[in-house]
Amino acid sequence: MQIKPIKIGTRGSALALAQAHETRSRLMKAHNLPEESFEIIVIKTSGDRIQDRPLSEAGGKGLFTKEIEEALLDKSIDLAVHSSKDMPTVLPDGLALTTFLPREDVRDAFLSRKVGTLEELPHGAVVGSSSLRRQAQIKRLRPDLDVVMYRGNLQTRLRKLSEGAVDATFLAYAGIRRLGLEQEVTSLLDTQKFLPAVGQGAICIEARIGDEETAQLLAKIHHGETESRLLLERAFLAEMDGSCRTPIAGLAIVEGDTISFKGEVIKPDGSQTHTIERTGPLADAQAIGREAGIALRQKAGPNFLES
Repeated sequence: MQIKPIKIGTRGSALALAQAHETRSRLMKAHNLPEESFEIIVIKTSGDRIQDRPLSEAGGKGLFTKEIEEALLDKSIDLAVHSSKDMPTVLPDGLALTTFLPREDVRDAFLSRKVGTLEELPHGAVVGSSSLRRQAQIKRLRPDLDVVMYRGNLQTRLRKLSEGAVDATFLAYAGIRRLGLEQEVTSLLDTQKFLPAVGQGAICIEARIGDEETAQLLAKIHHGETESRLLLERAFLAEMDGSCRTPIAGLAIVEGDTISFKGEVIKPDGSQTHTIERTGPLADAQAIGREAGIALRQKAGPNFLES
């Protein structure tokens, strides 16, 4: 008989809370448990506090996970719910990504109050984005646009857009869908020309290695196909030395027992792109990702991002 509630750690943004609530709902259904069997613990991270400069200048992806992982390690929480694209490729000793929920739509969404698509923006229009990947992709497609840094949670960015701070912005469609804000989307971008971030659209759950009770709890909500896709994408990113300082994109797709992947690295100004494509057995997902990362790094050359 369970006595104390299972503690779920999360950031405090509306999207992070929606993801924590989805995790709780899936666990309640899988184990026939009431809501009071769980406690959602909001943890403010460095990434939430730093709003005055790009994360690439402040320390990268780990800024959204450090304090949550510290709470996991000191057992203040039992599991942590994250956006997969926020996760560094190297985790603290004793922790692992043990569970993935079914992946949402991976596409990027274009939002504007003035035009319908990126192509329709007038010369010199201002586009806001906090993602170096999106900034580079926008500049590649439309070098005439003024691309500016655009921090804040999803609601803050929507408010700035309505106030006219920028002419357009881009957000992950998955997050918009999880918050029920699909009506805000002007158009969606094809992944063939606007490849998403590694892990985009996937919720992952981090837990302590060796915590068998939590592992058994999470096993029932784990989605194997999403795990395979993310194993490949994260292995690729690790070989590319991917961080918030590098414009890298990648997407793995599963069809039966086969997994296909496309990845790219872009100069921050969008002037040059190197791509890689690989297909192989699903069982070899991680190895395919590593090989793709090594091959693309060699293709781009050691000074690609520095020059």
